[in-house]
Amino acid sequence: MKELNLEDFPLITFDKIRYADTDRQGHVNNANFSSFLETGRVEVLYNTRYPILVDSSSFVIASLKLEFLNEITWPGEVNIGTGVLKIGNSSMTIFQRLFQENKCVANAETVIVQVDNVTRRSSPLTDTAKNTLYNWLLNDVD
Repeated sequence: MKELNLEDFPLITFDKIRYADTDRQGHVNNANFSSFLETGRVEVLYNTRYPILVDSSSFVIASLKLEFLNEITWPGEVNIGTGVLKIGNSSMTIFQRLFQENKCVANAETVIVQVDNVTRRSSPLTDTAKNTLYNWLLNDVD
């Protein structure tokens, strides 16, 4: 996979690391990595400027692959780079990287599916949603 730096991502946000995020070894607990990723996914799924979710639908995670590369330490913040790898009929694949002090600490690939709230089955993304997602597509990523 191409080495993506934070500035290579179309969507960038951050989370402040809290003392409560640390474990007995003094670094951020592995479970908090998922919370940081969620912060980045919200930039795609619930972006207030570019909404993609259809009324009467929800987004669900179908798959999450998380690769831990380095520890995260307190105090400080985590920078979150987020982009789209693939756009399907009712799903999208999101790629993210977490950084602390410009050092990549984790990679994640998440498949998100839009589902109808009544039938609980997948429902197609709108053309507007797909066009918005294309703006956040990562290029040259395997």
